[in-house]
Amino acid sequence: MHPAPSVIFFSTFSGLGFGLLFWLGLGIPAVTGFSALAFFTIAYLLAVGGLISSTFHLGHPERALKAFTQWRSSWLSREGWCAVLALIILAVYGIGLVFFDSRWTLLGIIGAVFALGTVFTTSMIYAQLKTVPRWNMPLTPANFLSLSIAGGALLAGQVTWAIGLLVVSGLIQAATWIMGDKAFGSSGSDLASATQLGHIGTPRAFEPPHTGTNYLLREFVHVIGRKHAQKLRLIAIVLMAVLPVVLLLLPFNHLLAIIAVLAHVAGVLTARWLFFAEAEHVVGLYYGKR
Repeated sequence: MHPAPSVIFFSTFSGLGFGLLFWLGLGIPAVTGFSALAFFTIAYLLAVGGLISSTFHLGHPERALKAFTQWRSSWLSREGWCAVLALIILAVYGIGLVFFDSRWTLLGIIGAVFALGTVFTTSMIYAQLKTVPRWNMPLTPANFLSLSIAGGALLAGQVTWAIGLLVVSGLIQAATWIMGDKAFGSSGSDLASATQLGHIGTPRAFEPPHTGTNYLLREFVHVIGRKHAQKLRLIAIVLMAVLPVVLLLLPFNHLLAIIAVLAHVAGVLTARWLFFAEAEHVVGLYYGKR
């Protein structure tokens, strides 16, 4: 798949934002007044900023509102509803903390559930696609959720939780890559199944379907070298998990905490670029790209 910057930014920053909102909804950290305002401002900037960036990849952004009508069948629609409900409920919850020094616990918990629901529905937009075997597995939502919760704990200043969750998210990310590498081969998709000509022999491409590029090649076929991918994977895992954990294990220092957050964000951005760049869409079989 072609790694569009808008979708990479969306999935990274909205995940972090909703992850932080999840912790805030649970009352962690226990802040009120100006401190609560600061935490909620960061969370909303990340979550809403990420959602807005996703619209830049739409051919007709003005039609985005129509997606809300398809919630029965569309994970994109469910994502929209979860995001709106989470943002509204947690805004009311945040008003109680900031202006009334009151923690409306039940409201916060409901908002936290919808915040995680938003991340889950985002992941299912990709995990449901049988045409992209690398995404079509349970590890995809586990990867999105673990990174969101771990990143949220890091932003919330929950050092102990963050260390454990960063280790878990790093292991899930590694497992996602390992299983993903085997997914296309074990899916049973090949030129015979793509053309439905396997019953008369073993088909092979005589020449490319097109003499030039087209929409399918631009959007769904992106080939990245294995050595290049392995280097980026190492960079991603070190930045998103290893370096932040090492920094958090040192005596607490605000500068080190900021570096840990920045390293984690850079690592997740790298991993998300690979998430799209390494995704082999079966349409590539028609073009001899798989």
